[in-house]
Amino acid sequence: MAPINPGRRQVGPISARPQRLSPSTYDQRLLDTRAPRADWIAADPWRVLRIQAEFVEGFGALAELGPAVSVFGSARTSSEHPNYALAREVGQLLAESGYAVITGGGPGLMEAANRGALDGGGRSVGLGIELPFEQGLNQYLDVAINFRYFFARKTMFVKYAHGFIVLPGGFGTLDELFEALTLVQTGKITEFPIVLLGSSYWSGLLEWAASEMVDAGTISPEDLNLVRVTDSPEQAVAAIVTADQERNNGGEREGPEDGLVW
Repeated sequence: MAPINPGRRQVGPISARPQRLSPSTYDQRLLDTRAPRADWIAADPWRVLRIQAEFVEGFGALAELGPAVSVFGSARTSSEHPNYALAREVGQLLAESGYAVITGGGPGLMEAANRGALDGGGRSVGLGIELPFEQGLNQYLDVAINFRYFFARKTMFVKYAHGFIVLPGGFGTLDELFEALTLVQTGKITEFPIVLLGSSYWSGLLEWAASEMVDAGTISPEDLNLVRVTDSPEQAVAAIVTADQERNNGGEREGPEDGLVW
C-alpha cells in the first residue's frame, strides 16, 4: 500500500522533498561526537526545547487514547506474505477486544496491524520517525505523530500501552522488544505482557537466551518468563486481555495460558 506523501520526507511534523533537507537526521546530529564542541554549546540547549516539545505533543495527542497495545514487526514485509495477514488479524482482534493499536506507522507489518485495527472498528495510531531513508506513514491511521528523536517516540510506545505484541522483524523490532524486557526486568514497568508471535522465527533467539545467557549467569532463569510465544493471534490477544483482568482484580499469574510457551 502506498505511503502517505510518496516521494517526500517527514522531518517531525514537516513534510518536504528530500533534496530540500539536510541529508542527516536530528538524532544523528544530536549523537554525533565528531561535531565541534562549540556547536554542542550553541545547539544542544535549543535541542532540549525541541525534545521537550516532542514529549508535550505526544502526551497531548495520546492522553485520551484509552487502553492500547503496541504492535511491532518488519517494515519490509510485503502484503502478500503470510505474516501480513497475521498482523492484520492481530490488529482486528485487539480492536474488537477494546484496544487501540499503536505501531511505528510505517509499511509492512505495521501497516497490517493498523489496517486490522480499522477493520475491527478500533483506533489506529502510528508513531513515525525521521530516518535518513524515508519509509513514509501508512494510510490506515486515525492519529499519526512524527518524531525526530527515537527516545521520545519509544516512551510513547510504552507509556500508552497495556502490552506489546511482537511479530517477526529486524533490528528496530528487536530494539523495542529488548527495551521492554529491560523495563519489566528492572521494575520500571509492571504487569506488562510481552507476546512474541511466530514460534519458528523467535525460537532460536529464545533457545540461545536459555542456553547461553542463563548458563553464563547474565540473566536469571525466571527472566525467561517475561516473554510468551505463540503462533495464534487469538492467544496473543488473550494474553493481553488476561493480564489486564488479573491486574484489575489484583491477582497474580499462576502459569502460562494454554498454547503459550515461555
